[in-house]
Amino acid sequence: MTQLDLTLRGDFIALDALLKATGLAESGGRARAVISEGLVQVDGLVETRKTCKIRAGQCVSFDGHQVVVKA
Repeated sequence: MTQLDLTLRGDFIALDALLKATGLAESGGRARAVISEGLVQVDGLVETRKTCKIRAGQCVSFDGHQVVVKA
């Protein structure tokens, strides 16, 4: 599994925006689709809320990649 680090500019980032910002989804529409299909995990649990707030310390997994969110 490939690990990526993402540094937040504010308090949080929406899950769909995180996937797009890290390049794991080529568009916002694709990001929302894979989230609604149950293919994305946040802290080891499937997350289907497209605009779930991801905060520092959380980990997002998708398609063999793991994104560690930092402050």
